[in-house]
Amino acid sequence: MSEQGARRGQEDDWWRQLYGEDGAEGGAGAGGGGAAGDPAGSRAAPAAGAPTGAGPADVGPAEASDTLDERVASVLRTVGLPGWGDPPPPQPTPADAPDRAAPAGDAPPDETPPPSESDRPAPPDETPTPGPVPPGERPARRVPSPPPPPSEPIPLKATGPGARPRDAARSAPPPAPAVTYIGDRPPTYEAEPAALPAADPAALDELVPDTALEGAQYGSLTLRAASQRGDSARYRGDVRRDALLTARFGAGRHALILVAVATGRPAVEGAHRAARDACGWIGGAVGRSYTQLAEDIRADRRGDLKAGLQRLTDRSYGKLRARALERGGPPEQYTAALRCLLLSADPDCRTRVFFGVGAGGLFRLRDGAWTDLEPVATDHGTPAPLPDPTRATDAPARPGPGLPHGPVTAEYPARPEPFLFHAAFARPGDALLLCSAGLAEPLRQEPAFAAHLADRWSTPEPPGLVPFLATAQLRAKGHAKDRTAVAVWEA
Repeated sequence: MSEQGARRGQEDDWWRQLYGEDGAEGGAGAGGGGAAGDPAGSRAAPAAGAPTGAGPADVGPAEASDTLDERVASVLRTVGLPGWGDPPPPQPTPADAPDRAAPAGDAPPDETPPPSESDRPAPPDETPTPGPVPPGERPARRVPSPPPPPSEPIPLKATGPGARPRDAARSAPPPAPAVTYIGDRPPTYEAEPAALPAADPAALDELVPDTALEGAQYGSLTLRAASQRGDSARYRGDVRRDALLTARFGAGRHALILVAVATGRPAVEGAHRAARDACGWIGGAVGRSYTQLAEDIRADRRGDLKAGLQRLTDRSYGKLRARALERGGPPEQYTAALRCLLLSADPDCRTRVFFGVGAGGLFRLRDGAWTDLEPVATDHGTPAPLPDPTRATDAPARPGPGLPHGPVTAEYPARPEPFLFHAAFARPGDALLLCSAGLAEPLRQEPAFAAHLADRWSTPEPPGLVPFLATAQLRAKGHAKDRTAVAVWEA
């Protein structure tokens, strides 16, 4: 018999032992059982004349244990998975039993042999040896191979918003540095303050801060104003000679806004006081007459405005002259250049009025280009008469100490330079710039300086206070004076 036939016969015998298919189906009730009272195991083989389908009596259920492990092992052996041994050979039968049928009471229990260690499932990391294994021998186990070396991590591509490769981020050019000066070389002095001005313990209220900043918004206009000590004064510890005054008189649509900028004479002691006095006195004169001035501006009465403002300016300079005599100095030194803007808070009024005396600048920024609006002088410093104490005017009824009486001579002119006046109608998008000489000079003399300011201030929205100051303090070599800038944007 071939090996395959022998193996199939062994499997048939195993199935008969497992499910009782070895001829015990007939039982004693079929006419083939032993006599009653025979001891177990004494049942003889069936007689010769017994029917063909008769068999030994039913021996009942097997006494072998029936567990889950045994069932799993039985199924695995049945399907013939690689690495599982062949089922054990059938138990030998006595020679006197032709068909291996034992007497009913003497038949040993039909037990399924417990699975040997070789029949248990192999661990996951061990690979069983394929092919049949002889009965009773443990299959050889393959030694697990060492784990492969860890592979390189797979680079993941960022897909979120704003994500970009690291190499691209490194290769991106750095942001351009902020422009702090114009020209081939930086200015001689440092950009930041170096020394503080000297202080008088008895006059601490006369101290002037390094920088002043102001802003407002009324109707269709936005106001930004900044005054800063120049590079030269910061280095030497000199006080800022530029003075800035912003004031509102009245309320609502009838309110009037005054912005005054004054610059004291260079290299003159107390020049900052003269600038402050000039702003204060012109502010007081405008405040006392703001109702009529606001009405003239809304009605665009330019002739009346010019005559009235010239009179107020002359009286203010007369007070400066009187203060110089009080201090015992020459009046031509205790003076200041004065430039003012009058702005109506009425949103329907776009007339902007400028007036003043002395050096400085008045410019308009429209469509990214500057226009110099500096007016032509109409007179040459004609002295104005002193206020008459008997007339009710905006000047004090009694002149101050030391104020000379009588006509004013050419030795003491009321104002040092011609009076300037200009009224303009602003269009939406315009920016009007009033400034002291420290900013007007580089704006007129340095094209790159003017282009930078035009680029920064030609924006749909007016800049904030800090950006406005940063632009106004742009440095240029050879221009180290104090700077004051007042800009008005039209919505």
